[in-house]
Amino acid sequence: MIEITITRTGSDQIREFEIRGHAFFAERGKDIVCAGVSAVSVGTINAIHALTGVIPEIKQGNGFLRCVLSENLSEDIIEKVQILLEGMVISLQTIEEEYGKNLKITFKKREVK
Repeated sequence: MIEITITRTGSDQIREFEIRGHAFFAERGKDIVCAGVSAVSVGTINAIHALTGVIPEIKQGNGFLRCVLSENLSEDIIEKVQILLEGMVISLQTIEEEYGKNLKITFKKREVK
């Protein structure tokens, strides 16, 4: 199962997300759930960079992706980034609705340091 954790600040802003695991919906290379999650998450990271100039801290490996945004962004940039991240969440939730046996999204709260 793919486990996705979306971490929000106390003010409800998304500052990081983590994706781990495999969907096991189909064999490697034909797994539409893995492909969908990868396309949505990596596409969001690429859109954040292309549209705002922000380069998030990224860690990735086999079945793992973690994206953390700096806490030192201007308000106008944060607003743009949040729209892109909320779009990602909606897309991932749409996948979860159809493939809930292969994907689970969890939301966490944390306070900004």
